[in-house]
Amino acid sequence: MKEKTKQNVYNAFIGEAKAYFRLLAFAKKAQEEEVPQIALLFRAIAEAEKVHASRHLGLVKDLVVKDTDTNLMKSFKKEQSISENEYPDFIKDAQDEGEEAAALTFSQARDAESFHAKLYEKAIYDVIKDIVKEYHICTVCGYVTDRKLPDKCPICGAPPEKFKTIDEKDLD
Repeated sequence: MKEKTKQNVYNAFIGEAKAYFRLLAFAKKAQEEEVPQIALLFRAIAEAEKVHASRHLGLVKDLVVKDTDTNLMKSFKKEQSISENEYPDFIKDAQDEGEEAAALTFSQARDAESFHAKLYEKAIYDVIKDIVKEYHICTVCGYVTDRKLPDKCPICGAPPEKFKTIDEKDLD
């Protein structure tokens, strides 16, 4: 694939992926407002956008998806960079502008990202290789743990019922 087209396909993938999540949020809002037909429409279009994103990704997969060791290292470095470099700036800007809700979500995301980096680092150094287990994800702040379900989230304090478990059955 030629360079300009490759970049356009990659940009289309990003746009369609964003549209998928945005439309799911629109569907949720329509449900809250008790407009089920519009909620269904948003959900249907969201699924279509997911198809588009998947197809675009298939065309540029070699740009994004490498072998597992490379993917682990890239993911580790990205999580580390985001938590150490990007989120601190976001937090400062939000605080400077008096946007405390944004500062809180940025702070929690930064902290969660640092835990994500640690999980990737454990995987890189074969600490978890060939061990199939489960992960618990806080649906409030995005914290992930490979240990037992915590009594409360160490980042945002959410109770255990706010955690989603990902295990072998989710690999299908």
